Amino acid sequence: MPDTLPLIWGIVLAVAVIVYTILDGFDLGVGMLFGLEKSEANRDLMMNSVAPFWDGNETWLVLGGGGLFVAFPLAYSIIMPALYIPVIFMLLALIFRGVAFEFRHVAKPNHHWWDKAFLFGSLGAALSQGIILGALLQGITVVDNRFAGGAFDWLTPFSLFCGAGVVVGYATLGACWLNLKTIGELQQKMQRIATWLLAGLLLFIALVSLWTPLMSPRIAEKWFSLPNFYFLWPVPTITGLLAFSVYLALRKNKSLWPFLGTAGLFIISFVGLAFSTLPLIVPPDISVYQAAAAHESQLFSILGVLILLPIILIYTIFVYYIFRGKVTPESGYH
Repeated sequence: MPDTLPLIWGIVLAVAVIVYTILDGFDLGVGMLFGLEKSEANRDLMMNSVAPFWDGNETWLVLGGGGLFVAFPLAYSIIMPALYIPVIFMLLALIFRGVAFEFRHVAKPNHHWWDKAFLFGSLGAALSQGIILGALLQGITVVDNRFAGGAFDWLTPFSLFCGAGVVVGYATLGACWLNLKTIGELQQKMQRIATWLLAGLLLFIALVSLWTPLMSPRIAEKWFSLPNFYFLWPVPTITGLLAFSVYLALRKNKSLWPFLGTAGLFIISFVGLAFSTLPLIVPPDISVYQAAAAHESQLFSILGVLILLPIILIYTIFVYYIFRGKVTPESGYH
């Protein structure tokens, strides 16, 4: 049991991260696309399409961050000082964005600053999350189980490129979400935007997939050694087929599949990145076993997760079911 608990907790954190990435990813994407729309009526529709969901979506971020602190305190103590600046920037961006949801409607007609808070809060949070991802992939300097690098070690071309990739990916999810939830001129516009963003997302996936093994000999050996290579070579084919199916669905004015297919691209990319790093939780040195809390602590906390996780899942499914269907000017949520 002591050896299985860190793996179980690793799976819980992985699920929390990928669910958060997809769910909060699309509403951050809607926030970024907000800046491309000049029509006040369409802006209201865009915000109303995510208003019932955005705060519940961020529950998964709390689960991931809290789970890291409880289950892997050593990893938390290394990652937070290494990535303090982008993490703080992300949290501030999420705060500004959350306040914009509450204040924009009541501030009308003098709400332009809340429009900017919604736009730049969404952009800042997405960019920060991509930078955090890139910094983790490239590795953190650790000496004697402590962060031994500088305050700006995270600021590299690779991490900035990953940040841009996450921005494009979230925007693609957001455009596909608006294609799902809206009708008429706004839906048609988002279909066109989603097509171009999909091409950009594929480009970023391809370049990050090439850059990562070139940057890390450890990852290159893991990808191209046998028998791992036999399991990984279908991944680019699956990615291409998924992207092509999303493109065809957008061309045929389909609503649901573009969003599900784009979510699938995120999932398969996440699985590839997880394969690159596991069992490490702080590359290139600290594994989930080294970073794990005491067995009793992990056992106690996983019992709490077994109670809370079904509640979160039920709440999430319930909210998405209640607010299913298209958003219209008459169905605003304030």
